[in-house]
Amino acid sequence: MERANLSKEAVLITGGSGYFGFRLGSALAKNKVDVILFDVFKPTQEMPKGMRFVQGDVCDLNEVERALQGISCVFHIASYGMSGQDQLNQKRIEEVNIKGTENIIETCRKTGISKLVYTSTYNVVFGGQVIENGDESWPYLPLHLHPDHYSRTKALAEMKVLEANGTVLREGQGILRTCSLRPAGIYGPGEQRHLPRIVNYIEQGWFWCVHGDPSSLVDFVHVDNLVQAHILAAEALDATKEHIAAGQSYFISDGRPVNNFEFFRPLVEGLGYTFPTRRLPLSLVYYFAFFIELVHFVVGRLYNFPPLLTRTEVYKTGVTHFFSLAKARRELEYEPQQYSLQEVVEWFQAHGHGQKFGMTSGKHFMRNAVLVFLMAGMILLWFPTFSWSFF
Repeated sequence: MERANLSKEAVLITGGSGYFGFRLGSALAKNKVDVILFDVFKPTQEMPKGMRFVQGDVCDLNEVERALQGISCVFHIASYGMSGQDQLNQKRIEEVNIKGTENIIETCRKTGISKLVYTSTYNVVFGGQVIENGDESWPYLPLHLHPDHYSRTKALAEMKVLEANGTVLREGQGILRTCSLRPAGIYGPGEQRHLPRIVNYIEQGWFWCVHGDPSSLVDFVHVDNLVQAHILAAEALDATKEHIAAGQSYFISDGRPVNNFEFFRPLVEGLGYTFPTRRLPLSLVYYFAFFIELVHFVVGRLYNFPPLLTRTEVYKTGVTHFFSLAKARRELEYEPQQYSLQEVVEWFQAHGHGQKFGMTSGKHFMRNAVLVFLMAGMILLWFPTFSWSFF
């Protein structure tokens, strides 16, 4: 089958100033593709030749329509509420993830854009249940079972994107072809959403235990593997690839399931800290996260503190869920490269992180441990009838 080529196209990346969006845009620009980064914030990095920035919000239909003029392919990456305190802002999550996606689809129809690649998530099917080597036939998790609004809205948005496949474009300009990529947890040097938070917990002494079954396995994906997958997906929407990706979803990872905490061991030890040996039951940590969310619900309007942990983050790190790459390999010709966390360790070291004068985080251990167990005690007193049947 002849390989498609994006080099003659003009593409737009929503959320293009973010870590992954900018990385994708840079890779495309390097291959002589005209790239527009569309985001509410300007990129913090210098943009390479062939890439330009347009400021705007996917929630504003007029701004979306202005930005998408003359575009042939959209990579819709922008989302809100993936982790931390953002997970608890339901109004903004709905605005960005649902309304923003509807605006992108509507504008593609109006302006004659024929290709839309949507960046989804494992969470559209995963909600705490064990999944071993799942595939794209796995059904969506029923919406009421999602413990976080981000996952629920990402599932709804993906459904809208895939349902839009095959839509006739305005004034007979062709057919809109769409597909969805479901990545695992993203990592790579300079990643700004998850890794800095993890390193901060390590430095503050919060990473004094792990949780869940030590044999549990999850997937991760290096940012450059995810970039490769997106480019291949856009190419697979073309006639030269017989539109094979049209209307399809694909799980994307490095293809090497690993225990979540063991995955981060090279980062912890590479920065000079001791990897914890204490292990707590998953149910206790889930209960603790539930309590934190309740506290945030009560006091969040007065003090919007970043929660130490959310329920979603507990099961995503402690419950086995990994997926097959067979469909992505077969239809997209996706072949993930092997990466390690060494480049991530070196990035943090270059930015002033790492243990230099002994275990300074140790002074925080007793404080944090006492705090956690006091809160756990209050949980057990206040919610004695809580059911763990979910696990």
